[in-house]
Amino acid sequence: MSLLKSKYLLFFLLALGLSQTSSFAQREIYAEDSVPFKDRLYYGGNFGMQFGSTTLIEISPIVGVMITPKFSSGVGITYQYFKTNYYYEGESTSYGGRVFSRYNILPNIFAHAEFESINFDNNIFGTNEFERIWSNALFLGGGYFAPFGRRGGANFTFLYNVLHDNLRSPYGEPYVIRVGFVL
Repeated sequence: MSLLKSKYLLFFLLALGLSQTSSFAQREIYAEDSVPFKDRLYYGGNFGMQFGSTTLIEISPIVGVMITPKFSSGVGITYQYFKTNYYYEGESTSYGGRVFSRYNILPNIFAHAEFESINFDNNIFGTNEFERIWSNALFLGGGYFAPFGRRGGANFTFLYNVLHDNLRSPYGEPYVIRVGFVL
């Protein structure tokens, strides 16, 4: 797909998503109500696959809790398997965890802050050698929640890593775009 076509597709999907005005998937919590803890929990995450000369499989489940009608926090874990045919012994795994908080600015628009720590094989600059390291990231940004069903929905999140280090990060750029689902 050409770059121009993918820009139009992204614009179309954003316009379609932003045209929704109500959020059916988020449970409303009122101070006078005594909503049980289990009813304030939500689950979800990301799952990704890529096959070919480079294989990448990612599983990133999350669990969160609605603290107020607009604010939630949660935790998640990440596991990635990576294999490439482009260099000898091109197989690796990455794993780690994250804590996050979200604040709903509008029913479908939210601000997001997240601290993540990932353990991965880092290429030592200027060599063909790798070292296993932990890399920390502090992501700040926001996103859009597209509801479906009574509680479920999709999250489109745009984040910037304020701690990004080109030499010690599993991410090639400080910008990260995620698409995930919650129930």
